[in-house]
Amino acid sequence: MDLDAFQVARDESWQRLDALARKRRRTGAESDELVRLYQSAATDLSVIRSAAPDPDAVSRLSQVVARARSAIVGAHEPSWRDVAVFVGESLPAALYRIRWWTVGVMIGFLGLAIAAGWWVATQPEALAAMGTPAERQQYVDHAFAEYYDPGAGFAAMVWTNNAWITAVCVASGITGVIPVWLLIQNAVSVGAVGGMMGAHGELALFLQLIAPHGLLELTAVFVAGGAGLRIFWTLIDPGPRTRGRALAEEGRALFTVALGLVGVLAVSGVVEGFVTGSGMAWWLKIVVGVVVLAAFWAYTLVLGGRAVRAGATGDLDPDRAGYAVPVAG
Repeated sequence: MDLDAFQVARDESWQRLDALARKRRRTGAESDELVRLYQSAATDLSVIRSAAPDPDAVSRLSQVVARARSAIVGAHEPSWRDVAVFVGESLPAALYRIRWWTVGVMIGFLGLAIAAGWWVATQPEALAAMGTPAERQQYVDHAFAEYYDPGAGFAAMVWTNNAWITAVCVASGITGVIPVWLLIQNAVSVGAVGGMMGAHGELALFLQLIAPHGLLELTAVFVAGGAGLRIFWTLIDPGPRTRGRALAEEGRALFTVALGLVGVLAVSGVVEGFVTGSGMAWWLKIVVGVVVLAAFWAYTLVLGGRAVRAGATGDLDPDRAGYAVPVAG
């Protein structure tokens, strides 16, 4: 197709469509004309994208079409269908696509935490850095267990704190440094507390109190870290896409993950607020933690795998994200 000739032939109608779309008030005849020209321009855009995908032409016309669509249908109102698509398709697809990043962060985090715990438990100078003997004994005997005070207020506090940590991991992901530093700090902190509890013969208590909610809570941190590092790697290696397009697509999918983690951390906060510190048998608490973690991974791997195979990525659909020029590979 001769793109230049096609643009010359269609340019007048595109300009008229853009002018009508920009008007704040239109007559009935102009509204009818707007719809007709929108349908024609949408067809033209499809032809250009498939036959002669010139970036400038696609970008220009897609903006005109998007503006006209907004003028015709008005602002988009979220519906239950949007919620269903987000929960059943977009979110699991986004989580599935970063599953190996999540696993990688998990392995590194747990390895560092175990190393820190072993060092504190076996090295007197490291243990001494955790506080005076009296302070450590008071923490082991009282403070650690008393922290998990059951109730809605505690659950809300936990959710807010963890949401902040994951938000920082996600928002600063493109730096590649801040998420790593934050993950290292948290891994060392968790490991050091476990090591101190172990040095005082209370490792079992540490695991009993941290496992019910910690399994899902830490997984949310791993997901946030993995998502942040994924966007950083996209900056380094965008693949066959242009760097700008790759960052835009992965960034929108990253935002999907961030929204999903709000719900994941809400569940973790409920478990921590009402299960961890309750009078429930310790083995039952751990069963609750294992069940919610298994539910998360089933959601990610089963629904996410199905959604990805169907073509979902966690990104917005083209109508809302804007059309992009196809690339090879």
